Amino acid sequence: MKQHAFTMKLKPGYAQEYKRRHDEIWPELVSLLTASGVSDYAIYLDEKSNTLFAVQKLAEDFDSSFLPNHPIVKKWWAYMADIMETNLDNSPVEGDLKEVFYLQ
Repeated sequence: MKQHAFTMKLKPGYAQEYKRRHDEIWPELVSLLTASGVSDYAIYLDEKSNTLFAVQKLAEDFDSSFLPNHPIVKKWWAYMADIMETNLDNSPVEGDLKEVFYLQ
């Protein structure tokens, strides 16, 4: 397993809605993520900046090109686009984070 951390940006005033939507995450999306090799996925919010910080574990054979092209993921992105900063294809604007410390 490898760990992947990244940021996304929430539009102001949507923290409760973002949490509500994730509390009701679609079972088919959870199944897809799990089957694709994503586990221990957590998202945190910095309420001062509306920055979302996500960390997930990815299987060694994780294919990073698979999920962005899957219809369920595209549908989720469209569902979330009104409350997040997105690219033209509705994918969240993401910034990869470099690990600088890890205590196991």
